[in-house]
Amino acid sequence: MPDTLLVDQSEGVLTVTLNRPEVLNAFNEQMLRELQEVLRQAEQDAAVRCVLLTGAGRGFCSGQDLRDRAGATAFSFRESLRNQYNPIIVAIRTIEKPVIAAVNGVAAGAGCSLALAADMRIASDRASFIEVFARVGLVPDSGSTYFLPRLVGLGKAFELAYTAEPVDAAEALRLGLVNRIVPHDDLIPQTRALASQLAAGPTRGYGLTKRAINYGLHAALDQALAYEAHLQEVAGRTADHREGVAAFLGKRQANFRGV
Repeated sequence: MPDTLLVDQSEGVLTVTLNRPEVLNAFNEQMLRELQEVLRQAEQDAAVRCVLLTGAGRGFCSGQDLRDRAGATAFSFRESLRNQYNPIIVAIRTIEKPVIAAVNGVAAGAGCSLALAADMRIASDRASFIEVFARVGLVPDSGSTYFLPRLVGLGKAFELAYTAEPVDAAEALRLGLVNRIVPHDDLIPQTRALASQLAAGPTRGYGLTKRAINYGLHAALDQALAYEAHLQEVAGRTADHREGVAAFLGKRQANFRGV
């Protein structure tokens, strides 16, 4: 079992809890390695049909633990991002299963990027988001420059990146940073309920949908239409599609198996 993560799997939902609450779940090298490995295993495990990411204690993730780099004489930001952070973001975006972030508190820096990379974000009413990089003279990384303008628009993205001001849950909902706000004590139960609903759904279809949406972010219309047609051919030959049609015609609840 990982030392910096709490991992629980139940009814198709893999819940991964960042577990360094004494530092608001800031990333150190060990946590980054362990999160990469857990996501790799989740991708390969057919029993995992939805991934839920959250944090222990008061924070979701406060970004890089700067104390972890204290005294480093040959540190490379480029190599750290390429080898430690970027593989996590790519894994979240390419795993063909729903990924939900339950943001229980502050999501700052790379922790904000982690939340933005998820397919959906459910926020506690105590959550906040901070693109904190400018406070230490850095560039938003770990995908923030990609996801942020797509979620909030170009002008607001510049504002949040330049000012490094926190955005509370209500403002995050208004901007489109999060999908829902729930009372803090209901965050995990309500997010688990959503994750369980998705885990019981047509996982293969969800994966193909994710692939299509990712492709459509940078494709021309004719390319997106052609890719949709290709993926629909794949989806139309799945057992879940056959089950969905049979359930519709039989006026019963579908029993999807994710294949």
